[in-house]
Amino acid sequence: MVNIKRLPSPIIESYEWQWDGACMGVDSSVFFSPEAERGMKRHRREESAKAVCATCPVIDRCREHALAVQEPYGVWGGLTESERAEILAGRVSAAV
Repeated sequence: MVNIKRLPSPIIESYEWQWDGACMGVDSSVFFSPEAERGMKRHRREESAKAVCATCPVIDRCREHALAVQEPYGVWGGLTESERAEILAGRVSAAV
């Protein structure tokens, strides 16, 4: 479950950057896996999502958001769930 305490306050300035995302208008199924998706099918979907992210003018802001709030699902800022988990685990290890 997402810890909503990490989310920014619900004001337009907190999320306004999303309007400029390359993902606007793209079906969310490109970025979020259906239940029990595995293997090559998941890999192909994630690569498709990353291709959209690669053209995005706000990719850095999206990635920062996903890491800050620890988004548990989907591709955000060109990173998959497992890639974000690795980055966050590395940050914890480096802080110790």
